[in-house]
Amino acid sequence: MSMMDEFKAFAMKGNVVDLAVGVIIGAAFGKIVDSMVNDLIMPIVGAIFGGLDFSKFFWVLGNNPDKLSNLVDLKKAGVATFAYGNFITVLINFIILAFIIFMMVKAMNKAKAAAEPPAPPTPEDVLLLREIRDNLKK
Repeated sequence: MSMMDEFKAFAMKGNVVDLAVGVIIGAAFGKIVDSMVNDLIMPIVGAIFGGLDFSKFFWVLGNNPDKLSNLVDLKKAGVATFAYGNFITVLINFIILAFIIFMMVKAMNKAKAAAEPPAPPTPEDVLLLREIRDNLKK
């Protein structure tokens, strides 16, 4: 079998295709959650806390000769910054994404458990043999 045939067989296995689909959907889903956090949740959180904007939370670590005060402008100018506000936003994004994935896995496990037939009852002779075994151990 040539290397190309081996690679083709590997790439067409169900697990590899499933993984590729999962990565693509995950990337798209991550963008949706990112937009939800940045465009819906953080403005509400900011409004609750009096117009608080997490993107304005940073410390200037480098030399700031132009006295820039906007994080985007500071990064464009190459000034070192400690942008802990962006970290808070990304952390909230991660927590929401992790919770959504947890809920999806929980729902899938519940559906899988409901779809599986219950285990058949243990036959009477097996129960009797177990009882005899347990009595012999005593």
